[in-house]
Amino acid sequence: MSWLLDSNICFLNHGSYGAVPQPVLQYQQAMRERMEKQPLQFLGRDLEDLLDDSRGRLADFIGVNKDDLVFVPNATVAVNSVLRSLVFEAGDEILVTDHIYNACGNAVNYLVDRYGVKLVLAKVPFPPQSSAEIIAPILDKVSPRTKLALLDHVTSATALIFPIEELVARLKARGVDTLVDGAHALGFLPLDVGKIGATYYTGNCHKWLCAPKGAAFLHVVREKQNFIRPLSISHGANSTRNDRSRFQLEFTWTGTDDPTAYLSVPQAIDFLHSLYPGGFLELVGRNHDLAVAGRKIICESLDVPPPCPESLIGAMASIPLGKIGLSAQELNLKLLREYNIEVPIVPWYDENSFVRISAQYYNYVEQYEYLARCLREVI
Repeated sequence: MSWLLDSNICFLNHGSYGAVPQPVLQYQQAMRERMEKQPLQFLGRDLEDLLDDSRGRLADFIGVNKDDLVFVPNATVAVNSVLRSLVFEAGDEILVTDHIYNACGNAVNYLVDRYGVKLVLAKVPFPPQSSAEIIAPILDKVSPRTKLALLDHVTSATALIFPIEELVARLKARGVDTLVDGAHALGFLPLDVGKIGATYYTGNCHKWLCAPKGAAFLHVVREKQNFIRPLSISHGANSTRNDRSRFQLEFTWTGTDDPTAYLSVPQAIDFLHSLYPGGFLELVGRNHDLAVAGRKIICESLDVPPPCPESLIGAMASIPLGKIGLSAQELNLKLLREYNIEVPIVPWYDENSFVRISAQYYNYVEQYEYLARCLREVI
């Protein structure tokens, strides 16, 4: 296997942090060695062109212009960069859903506390039976004070694929800018950020694209770039250069760091393309089919219906466990310590919990059968 994952662990949680294949790690290490042999040459003279090449490969992969794309360490940094750059007045509304990732919710709450922004919560049912059940409650919460909608592309806890292209278009028609948290989307599904048309879109490279930890991107439409600043203001803020945008100058250098995760993104893209004759798209289809099969095995074992249509899930699936008599953390640790299974147990409303399975190239059907047997024993 091309991953370093412990063979003694039934690893069904690629979704949380990803896992880096050995060829990508080897490339990253080679870049680190190049950097350490001549740090001044690498960081001071070579890095900008290397980052341009890497951004270009990623931009082609997601259907955008590389000049509208910057690297950031993770999607949470990107979300904070946008939220902290925008100007809000007391009473302005930020629309989110109850499926929002906790870290992003906290970033919005910071604005609520500091500037008097109002958080407006759209409750999206789980399980939904159609995309319409996702769209309607979001649009119902739009008001004349809605300044921004912060929406997931793939929800973390419930593993739903939101109909993000339609949501963005319908919100735009109402004059609402969108910030899309696509933390899971890159490598999870065919991603065309340009076609989606969000004002701001961020995604992690370290999850389903299998790049090293510390690699993500932020895409900003051209007309908004002058307003978006990195969290760390550095040399680009007063640069006299005119060969590239202020947006690029500021985000390309925010201080000394290890940029090799960004530089390894093309290797991750190439690796995923190499796994099947049909390349990345065949991998996406295979992972989706495996997640559907794993969900079916667990649902049948626990005698619960599949919670949503197959079209609303990708390479992850969340299955309701109901009230389990243990906390989510206790069940998670019990499965790990007693059965060597690494899988997230996600708490939800009314003391209910989900088990969220992931399906990556290294997973296989028997692992879900084993998880199903173990769940029957402990809940």
